[in-house]
Amino acid sequence: MSKKTDFSPAERAIRSILKTYRHPIWAPFISAIKEYQMLSPGDKVGICMSGGKDSAVLGVLMKQLQAHSDIPFEVEYIVMDPGYSPENRRRLEENAALLELPVRIFETNIFGVTEKMEKSPCYLCARMRRGHLYSYAQSLGCNKIALGHHFSDVIETTLMGMLWGSQIQGMLPKLHSTNFAGMELIRPLYKVHEDAIINWANHNDLHFLACACKLTEAAAVDEEKSKRREIKSLIRELKKTNPCIEKNIFNSIHRANIDTLVGYKKNGVLHSFLEDYDSV
Repeated sequence: MSKKTDFSPAERAIRSILKTYRHPIWAPFISAIKEYQMLSPGDKVGICMSGGKDSAVLGVLMKQLQAHSDIPFEVEYIVMDPGYSPENRRRLEENAALLELPVRIFETNIFGVTEKMEKSPCYLCARMRRGHLYSYAQSLGCNKIALGHHFSDVIETTLMGMLWGSQIQGMLPKLHSTNFAGMELIRPLYKVHEDAIINWANHNDLHFLACACKLTEAAAVDEEKSKRREIKSLIRELKKTNPCIEKNIFNSIHRANIDTLVGYKKNGVLHSFLEDYDSV
């Protein structure tokens, strides 16, 4: 009997993760799940699929983990359509079928609402998306949602907060919802570099949505994305003289020394070093 080598696109996608990209994708994915205690027995996780490369690899990884994990948990592959164009909706559905991810799609009118906003449409869109995802996942019996934020998002957001937001602010690997009781958000790709995801997609000849937002399609410049591009460029330049720059930024939000900070926030309350200065 001849050895079977004719794998489906979904089988090739996961095999490439377990073999070619085991070190840059599978290992850090598992490491983040364990280190930050993202899963517990009996969890039901809503995997939020946006049509992009990050949520796609997240879906593939979570499907593989569910099949072989010692921790029993369930998943739902959730797609929120905020008003995609027919072409983008079709690409999303085709990729989900290709990767054998049984997605549940629900419609909203988020693009219709936010495109009327003159100020901060991206902020409003993000908040509305999160709320709809929590609500729909909860209706399916989920107690967690998983987003595709990765290592590169974490360090870029940290630098953007410092350089443009005048604050030291990280991105947590998991957090409790403040508006949906019993719900939690997890980020299983927390340790996976974006370059590894791009390489995996190219290796498997997969083509995902780069940006399906009607606002950025119509606008010449989107400020948040332009600032993120600047940060990406800055990190690339810094890596030329310090190859460890990304790891150092990432480690810095794990080792913050508040004894050296002039001010810090805790539970939304601003504190000063002067509060404890004379107690030493």
